[in-house]
Amino acid sequence: MIKIENVSKVYGSQRALDHVSFTIEPGEIVGLLGPNGAGKSTLMKIITCFIPPTEGTVSVCGYSIFDQSQEVRRQIGYLPEQNPLYNEMYVREFLRFVGGIYHLDNLKDRVEEMIHTVGLTPEADKKIAMLSKGYRQRVGLAQALIHDPQVLILDEPTTGLDPNQLEEIRSLVRKVGQTKMVLLSTHIMQEVEAMCTRAIIINHGRIVDDEKMHNMRAGQLTEKFHKLTL
Repeated sequence: MIKIENVSKVYGSQRALDHVSFTIEPGEIVGLLGPNGAGKSTLMKIITCFIPPTEGTVSVCGYSIFDQSQEVRRQIGYLPEQNPLYNEMYVREFLRFVGGIYHLDNLKDRVEEMIHTVGLTPEADKKIAMLSKGYRQRVGLAQALIHDPQVLILDEPTTGLDPNQLEEIRSLVRKVGQTKMVLLSTHIMQEVEAMCTRAIIINHGRIVDDEKMHNMRAGQLTEKFHKLTL
């Protein structure tokens, strides 16, 4: 479980998050939906221990981001909005490098498993710099999953992809979400509708709605989000 309790983040006079609370259970794919600047990325950086909250607490699989941050990091696979890849490395080389950081057993087999899982087989012998945006996102997903985390956190995972690449990445996320907790951020309603089991809408750092997708009628999510821009 991911448990977020009364989390706020203040930068000078700006309150990026304002007393945010919710939980995510295993098997959920949760879409964090909101306009640009709503606080989505800030919240993800707090969960992944990149920055501390000003107040509040977060635990991931029972581990505190304050006292057990190394354990939290072991539970999480993270793909930030700016996919952090080494363009001069080959795909297999990069995944072996990442897997080595986690001291994985059977590293070679795990790399090949990830290449197959995310559909990188045709590109596995290429340098990352030669890959399309869609295949780079696959490499990003592979590095986030290589240590078999319980939680996958994706910040705007489909930005800049063409329609074919969009559907491929959506399919991968749905597949991963069958066995892991997934939290993904987006400002595109169709992304949440296509991938998620639950939608959390955030605006000006506050949770304004939290609903299971199967409880929403067609078009209801669009209506809720549209109200934020009025």
